Amino acid sequence: MTVSLTSLKQSLHAGLTAVAQGADPALIYHSNAQLWASHPFNQLQGLEAIRRVWSQLRYALPDMQRRDQIFVAGNSKADARMPDDLEGRVLVASMGHYQGSFLNDLCGIPASHGVVNLRVCEVHHLVEGKIAQSYVMLDLLDLMGQVGCWPIAPSLGAEGMWSGPATNDGVRLHTSDPSGGQTAFDTVIAMHNALGSFDGKSLDSMQHGAYWADNFLWYGPSGIGQTRGMTGFRAHHQIPFLVGYPDRKGAGHYVRIGDGDYVVTGGWPSVTGTHLGEWLGLPATGKHIEMRVMDFYRLENGVIQENWVPIDILWIFKQMGLDVLARLRHLRGDPLTDLPPDP
Repeated sequence: MTVSLTSLKQSLHAGLTAVAQGADPALIYHSNAQLWASHPFNQLQGLEAIRRVWSQLRYALPDMQRRDQIFVAGNSKADARMPDDLEGRVLVASMGHYQGSFLNDLCGIPASHGVVNLRVCEVHHLVEGKIAQSYVMLDLLDLMGQVGCWPIAPSLGAEGMWSGPATNDGVRLHTSDPSGGQTAFDTVIAMHNALGSFDGKSLDSMQHGAYWADNFLWYGPSGIGQTRGMTGFRAHHQIPFLVGYPDRKGAGHYVRIGDGDYVVTGGWPSVTGTHLGEWLGLPATGKHIEMRVMDFYRLENGVIQENWVPIDILWIFKQMGLDVLARLRHLRGDPLTDLPPDP
């Protein structure tokens, strides 16, 4: 029997909420499920490994509650750069926060004993109603900022808690709209294609402005920050990024779904490039960098009004040679006392 996308969203939302509050992850995960999460969790497999991640989160935030701002679903669309078996997968995507009292350290980030909002974006591949694979981006750098331990250069954009959709309709538990989602998806992919037309010299060679609202909001990850409108987007993100990675290119998407006015794309990696210029305060390293990225879009009147962009910044820094978590440990009074072992 075919289960509707709406029913799958409702069931998974209830299950994820229960697991956040302490239920056994076996409620929603297959026994051999994979969890691909942001650094330092990275790629894990099997229910026991997944239980350990949830235990860490619950230990850090014992009264944790899940606060979704976007919850959508769809059958993933084809991407010629990716294997054919990714097309048609049932995917559920969400953006929001795990909110709770930060009572115990998490990944070396010191507990504040106050309320925090741990930013999280997720994509779940469902098979027979349970999760076969999850992609999860936890913004640990933002958590560091919330507790007053900032280990890198100041962000060029505005730091702060991400707002949910201005229309307050991002949690789509009682409706699914693949047709409207296809229209929105086509607009987003046309914008992606325009970004790919960069001639290496002029921002105007990328004719993507027509796909954005005049005062669109771009919610970047902690370390980059938030921007508004094309001028802010160029100044605080696009120009610094192209200086840092002038040869950047798209690498392919494991998620491509549309649900009404919402579109989600993402890759592992989604973008690759060579670090040839200063970026986020780090001088060029000349290293090839792979970037884990998701994009959540809300469209209105045929153009993009809001774009939420989780990026695994800690993983990018790790590839550059900067271990942000080790730097945080040093700042907290636990420096290395000998040379580190060879990688």
